[in-house]
Amino acid sequence: MTSLPLSPVPSAPSVAPASAAEPRARFRDLVASEWLRLRSLRSTGWALLLSALVVVAFNVGTAWDHSRYWHQYDAEARAGFLRSGMALSDAFTANASMVLAVCAGAMGAMAVVGDHAGGLARTVFAAVPARSSLMAAKVLVVAAVQTVFGAVAAGTSFWLTQAVLSGRGAGLPLSHPGALRIVVASALLAPVCALSGMALGALLRRAAASVLASVAVLLILPMMLGERRYVTAVLAHGTPVHAWRRLAWQGPFEPPFPWTQGGAWTVYALWAVGAAAVTVAAVRRRDQ
Repeated sequence: MTSLPLSPVPSAPSVAPASAAEPRARFRDLVASEWLRLRSLRSTGWALLLSALVVVAFNVGTAWDHSRYWHQYDAEARAGFLRSGMALSDAFTANASMVLAVCAGAMGAMAVVGDHAGGLARTVFAAVPARSSLMAAKVLVVAAVQTVFGAVAAGTSFWLTQAVLSGRGAGLPLSHPGALRIVVASALLAPVCALSGMALGALLRRAAASVLASVAVLLILPMMLGERRYVTAVLAHGTPVHAWRRLAWQGPFEPPFPWTQGGAWTVYALWAVGAAAVTVAAVRRRDQ
């Protein structure tokens, strides 16, 4: 009895692992994706432009006021204006710093909340399971954009205000002692506040609540903390706006409880690093 030849059994098709079919996204790809998403929103450009215009307008308006009524000052007042370097106070005013802090904080919060408002966060996290890397890329992009925004606002303000005051012989160059420090401190205030807004947005996940919280933390709280008592002075020194005031101060710094420029720069760094860490860590235990 002869046996019939057996037909070969077809082997099951091999299934390539998902990791081989779709390589893991590189961090630079995530950064490029976040930059593309941020740039594609028309509201981003308009918000940056309008915020910069308002900030510059506050500073130029103050310098124009001093220039316009220069003839009403007596000789002693004019000499005091020149001697104390008041032109640098016009380069970036306290009102402009508060406007910059609020605008940057709100834009930072909306950079995070915008993904959750329309449910886009679920899709993004499904496509990129590495949530921490994705949020780190978002933090890097927002920080870079806000740094450029702050540099443009601070640099333009300095150039225009000193040009206005130069008509009265009161303008100062960037090489004047303290001038560069004011420009850099004003420029870096934007990314510090934006990162703080991102942290609040990552924690609250609601647009209105996040924006209001950023205003409360960055503006209202520093206004409530005075420097006449030790405890409130120490708490005030730990806020970005008060750190900016310390760096922008002209002349001898003689409050009841003085502190150093190095301490103010440290406050900047701690707020930026701490806010970035909170933003990245907040997505690890959330469903979206």
